[in-house]
Formats: sequence, C-alpha cells, structure tokens
Amino acid sequence: MGREARRTLTEPDALRALAHPVRYEVLNYLIAEGVATASQCARAVGDTPSNCSYHLRALAKAGLVAPDGSADGRERPWRALVTGFDVPPDADPESPAGKQAALIAALAVQRDQRLVRGWMERRDRAPAQWRDADHYGLYTLRLTPDELRELGDRIDALVRPYIAATRDDAPAGAEAVHLGFHGFPISTDEEAPDATAPAAP
Repeated sequence: MGREARRTLTEPDALRALAHPVRYEVLNYLIAEGVATASQCARAVGDTPSNCSYHLRALAKAGLVAPDGSADGRERPWRALVTGFDVPPDADPESPAGKQAALIAALAVQRDQRLVRGWMERRDRAPAQWRDADHYGLYTLRLTPDELRELGDRIDALVRPYIAATRDDAPAGAEAVHLGFHGFPISTDEEAPDATAPAAP
C-alpha cells in the first residue's frame, strides 16, 4: 500500500484554486492516474492543453500538484501531491473559505452525478464482466447522527485499501472505478425533532 497523503484544505490559496471546475477535474484526474501531461489532462477533462497548463500551474502554486521528471525533456508531466482531500465542513458560510468550500462540495456532487449519468449511457456497451460487477444502490435508513457517523467511518475503512492513488497491489484487469456514497437526513425541517420528547398521541 502506498503512502496516503489526504489533506483537509484550509489554506485560502488551496481552496481558491480548487473552487474552479477545470482545476477540480484536473486534480481528481491526477489523483486517479498518478502522472500526466497537460495534453493528457486536457483530453481527460475536455479542455485545451494551454488552458490545462495554466490550471496546473495554479494548482502547483497552491501546493496541490508538482512537476514530475520528464524523460525526454519535451512535455512536462505533473503529479498530484495529495491522494485525496476534504474541505472544512463547518466553515462560516459567509466567509470566503466557507463559500469556496461550498462551491467545491457542489463540484463534487456535480462530478458524481455526471459520472453516474455517463456510465448509465454507455453501460449497455461495456464489457459483460463490468456490467455484472457494477452497483447502484439507494437505501432509506433510520439512524441517529452518531450511527450515521459510525456507518460512514466503517464504509471509509472498508474502501480505503482500494484507493487508486495508494494501491500498489492491484491485480491485472483492475481499472479506475468511481464509488460514491452519501448520507444525510431526508427531513427538511430547520431543526430535527427531539428524540427524547414523548410521541404525539
């Protein structure tokens, strides 16, 4: 297992850099792929090499990526300096950090939905072994906040050995796989009901 370098991004420069949709996509691509040139990043995220070069330099300035050694000295490859990242969950929503954290969280949700839609659109053309292995499950649970937190921690611990950026024992045939899960209360009430209060007759 490779060394994990997951960060909670609190630095203004890092939050500001990652709150851009192309930079968000480029960083995620580098985390999954390891090392890539600006041209490779451009093909992956649907942008131009010159734009991706600019965004890679912005990510480097924020300490999120760095140039990697080039064998031929022509096009410079880049690598991510993190294997994953979080944003401050409780930042003041009116502060610059809070607004950028909210934007990054929204980009994460958009990316998740886009990847799911993309898979559904091409699923019937995918190899049979991947169609047989894929999952798309939706569940309605009844949990306390502590139980939800514990469940999330247990799922994270189960998934962590397979993280693409740190797994160095992947067998032949392994590919980058998107796995996302969400857990939040369905209620739209401003305040959750008091669990200790007596039930209404």
